[in-house]
Amino acid sequence: MLKLFFVLILFIFFQLEPAIGLAFDTSDPSVSLLQNRITNNFSKKYCNAIQNGLSKDEAMKSAIVKTENIISFSYNPQKKWIEKSDLANQISLQVVNDCGWSFGLIGKEGVDYFKSYFLEIYEKTTPDKNFSR
Repeated sequence: MLKLFFVLILFIFFQLEPAIGLAFDTSDPSVSLLQNRITNNFSKKYCNAIQNGLSKDEAMKSAIVKTENIISFSYNPQKKWIEKSDLANQISLQVVNDCGWSFGLIGKEGVDYFKSYFLEIYEKTTPDKNFSR
């Protein structure tokens, strides 16, 4: 009888105080579309620079600056909702899938390496800017 009473109290409590769910602003499809465009743009520029013989540092800086310039002049209000870490993950996956094999990056290790490398060079190249702001 005590168990039934305890279960009933818990049931009532959870009905009156439902669990709080966290919603992210980036669930907006237009944010995902913008992030995909940025990722594709960066990957295309980086892979083309590598294929044209630039070093990985030169290719990275060039792709970051060119992509940053496009974003800076974009009037899309959704760019403020893009998280740098999420964008870095997506860019890393795209680059490793598109051309990572050409410079020895494959799999999760390649993605993790490229992400940390991207974030390091990004901070050095554009310390006062943010891709998404």
